[in-house]
Amino acid sequence: MIDRRFLLAAFAAAGALPTLPAFGAPKAAPKAAPTGLRFGSPHAFSFEELKAQAKKLAGRPYQPSEPPAKAIIEGVDFDKVQKIRFRPEDALWRGVAGTDPIAFFHLNKYSADPVTIYALQADVSGGQNAREVLYSPDYFDYSTSGLDPKPLEKLGFAGFRVLESQTSPIDWLAFQGASYFRSSGQDGQYGASARGIAINTALSTAEEFPRFTKFWLGQSGSAATVYALLEGPSVTGAYKFDCVKNAAAQGGAVVMNVHCNIFFRANITRLGVAPLTSMYWYGENERTKAADWRPEIHDNDGLAIWNGKGERIWRPLIDPPQLQTNSFADNNPKGFGLMQRDRDFANYQDDGAFYDRRPGIWVEPRGNWGKGSVQLVEIPTDDEIHDNIVAYWRPDEPVKSGDSLSFDYRLYWQNAEPNYPKTIARAVATRIGRGGMPGQNPWPVNKRKFAIDWQGGTLNELQQRYDLTPVINVSNGKAEGAYVIKVVGTDRWRSLFDITVDGKGPIDLRCYLKLGDKTLTETWIYQYFP
Repeated sequence: MIDRRFLLAAFAAAGALPTLPAFGAPKAAPKAAPTGLRFGSPHAFSFEELKAQAKKLAGRPYQPSEPPAKAIIEGVDFDKVQKIRFRPEDALWRGVAGTDPIAFFHLNKYSADPVTIYALQADVSGGQNAREVLYSPDYFDYSTSGLDPKPLEKLGFAGFRVLESQTSPIDWLAFQGASYFRSSGQDGQYGASARGIAINTALSTAEEFPRFTKFWLGQSGSAATVYALLEGPSVTGAYKFDCVKNAAAQGGAVVMNVHCNIFFRANITRLGVAPLTSMYWYGENERTKAADWRPEIHDNDGLAIWNGKGERIWRPLIDPPQLQTNSFADNNPKGFGLMQRDRDFANYQDDGAFYDRRPGIWVEPRGNWGKGSVQLVEIPTDDEIHDNIVAYWRPDEPVKSGDSLSFDYRLYWQNAEPNYPKTIARAVATRIGRGGMPGQNPWPVNKRKFAIDWQGGTLNELQQRYDLTPVINVSNGKAEGAYVIKVVGTDRWRSLFDITVDGKGPIDLRCYLKLGDKTLTETWIYQYFP
């Protein structure tokens, strides 16, 4: 599990810069050497050369680097990182019209490996030149940190963040730590993360975390282009991210087109493509685990899938009693994502973390991905400081040393899944309690009642009626007393049923609603641990 407490603190601290001063008449294109920053000599750059570099590295043994000033950086913890401030006047492309400035992260206990960063600029031949942004402790204000910058002259950057505008201290895109990256989505709030690749997640052996070691940054208007070199013991890769903030077609969401070429140094037991990482502690479906005073605590409350057959699936997240992996077999998936459907502040009561504003992340494969499965990994947790949820695509074909793969996909950082059908209702809440009927005496000790709320689609057009059919499947036992009603005073419908709990093994459930032969909702899937 990744310590997300630190990552969120790093973004929050970096975002707490003072309001930036106004600037004079800007130039029309990014200048080669903005005031404050120092650069290396220019050299030609292309994605084809980056791919060739990644492929060449894959043919060599992995060479891990020793983090610089290791003893000092080990002391840059959660509290100290908030006291080290990047100087806003030294941001890349500061004062250049038509661009968003880029600030840099300081190395720290949790991101101790430096990355090399290059700024891109078009040349007269139509290609691109790259110049390394040379690190200096002069870019940072250490005045309240207690650190002496002199031993940190050759430190290097931990990553970077792209600011909203020339006058805003808030960022909308950040890359920091291994191959992790984030965007603040439609509501300007960081939450779940994406990764370049996942290697051997949730196996008995240690998970491998390849990292982006080099970045090439380019920008035009509201779009940022990021090229990255991935390196790890088992894999190398060349990545291109075309990132557009506030995409009008998506209601102000952030959209990223991702292309990657991956080269393998070793056999891979479990490959995770387009991995997403999040936090789920408890929701309305797991009230018994609400140790905190807040009603719910999670970045995302479910895994959404649009499979190759066109079926829409919703799997509410849980905090399981032990680590578990669920696989949803598919062929050429249309999309999947970790979403935050509950966006009501009253259900969180948190005016600091603002879980009601956390973005969902939707993965849209481009082209055919073939046979494989969407895998969901859920890790037990007892606090909100850990990223304990992972979702990714796992191809069926085994991955061997010397293989290479390429993938194209689009990431949507937004509140709801894109291109959701207007006629199909979503499952928006799952509640569980004791089975039976109120007033029943004695209460049945081995029954549990499930109440699923549905909203949207054709259901919005219906008045109260009692001929909607819940189609329910239970892996162990059967559903009893099932019925569907419209919740008074709302546009929600609610399906309720009991199941008999026998033993302690997990029970898998499926449910959707029909009216005659017409399917009205997506398919709700749940895994219940008695």
